[in-house]
Order: sequence, then structure tokens, then C-alpha cells
Amino acid sequence: MNIILVDSTEVAGNELRLTDIRAEHIVKVLKSDVGETVRVGIVDGGKGTGTIRSMVKKRPFSVELELNISNCSTEIPPLDLILALPRPIMLKRILTQVTALGVGTIHLIHANRVEKSFWNAGILDENEYRMHLLHGLEQAVDTRVPEVHIHRKFKPFIEDYFSDQVQEYGVCILAHPSGKTRLSEVVQGAKGRIALAIGPEGGWVDYEVEQFKKKDFCSCTIGERILKVDTAVIALHSRISALLELP
Repeated sequence: MNIILVDSTEVAGNELRLTDIRAEHIVKVLKSDVGETVRVGIVDGGKGTGTIRSMVKKRPFSVELELNISNCSTEIPPLDLILALPRPIMLKRILTQVTALGVGTIHLIHANRVEKSFWNAGILDENEYRMHLLHGLEQAVDTRVPEVHIHRKFKPFIEDYFSDQVQEYGVCILAHPSGKTRLSEVVQGAKGRIALAIGPEGGWVDYEVEQFKKKDFCSCTIGERILKVDTAVIALHSRISALLELP
């Protein structure tokens, strides 16, 4: 944890008492002491510091802090991710990693090559996936939790839902190994938000590619190498972020 995240309901005035794994982290990992400060953030709120007023350094661990939190909210990252549902163990990694990198909204969608059994996974329960999002925020020292939307059928997502959303984006990118356009051609100098669609292991089928193109997605490639989904997500996010920083 590079920041201690707390829910607003846990705070009384400017006082906070921790008795769970966060208290243990402050004692055993940060090795903090009374009078010292640690970074603290309110989930979906401001961030600042907490000054340790008292603590119990053995089980059951306990830490009491006096908070000094800014009301400034975190800016929403410009990139939204549309992801064909990967296998559950991979999805856990992806959720943490993209949250750490910065993403506005995550859409988990069905695709022809997504195994139907994946939709029965416990990770799709909000209480399960939220934990992995928070881990990403703790790594990145951020407080804004990305929105997650789950779409169990491809056609209603692309024809109905996304038809109402497409106007929000300046650029829509379909990651596809056989794409003819390089990212730099569509991202550098782009205005507005960016939607990035990444397919399942095995890739998008022709029908799905055509449906995305009808919604003005540009089929892009980052080279001839075919990457695993979790690798592709990080590689594409990094390249897009780097291109957005160019003048």
C-alpha cells in the first residue's frame, strides 16, 4: 500500500481508527510510530495525510490517526477500456494493473471466443472485483475507483448501448493484429476521450470487427507479435499514454 484508502463512513470528523490489515500494514510494513504521518485517501474523494496519535503494535493491531485531507478530486483518466471477458485469474491482474495505470471506465463484454463458463466466475461480483480495483489505487496513490460495466451479450452492447456512448469519444480504437493503422496515426494530437477495445484470446471474429468499424472504431496494430490479453492491455495503455503526452 502506497496510500491507505478508507471509506468516508469510517471517518468521524477528522479522526480515523483502523484495526484491520491497514493497521497491520502501518505497523509491520511502514514501521511507523506515534507522531509520524502516512498517506491517506478517501475512496472516490480527496487525499492527504494522517498523523498517528496512538497505536497498538501487536495483535490485535490498532492505529488512530488525525486526518488532513484535501477536497480536491482526482481527474478522470482519458482512456476507457472495452475488454472481451478474459479468464478469471487474468481478469484479476488486469483490473489491478489498469487501475494503477489509470482508466476511466471498464466495460467487460462477451465475444464469440469468450468461454461461456467465464460468466459464472465470482470475480464478476462487485464485492470481488472492487477489491482488485482498490489494490490498483493503493499502488498508484489514487482514490478514484473506475466504473465497471458488465455486458453479457455482444450485440446489445455494440448496437444499443455503445450507440448512445460513441459521441463521448474523440477516438475509438479496436486492437487487432491484422489492423492496418498504427496507433500514432490516430492517437497523437487526438481530442477528447479514447475508447480502446481489446479482444479475447484468439482475437475478434470478422463479424465483431465489422460491428466495431460501423461504430467508427479504427482497427490498429502495435506490431506483428500476438500478445496475451494481459500483456496487450498494458502495452496498448502505455503506448497510448505516451502518444497523448507528445506535443
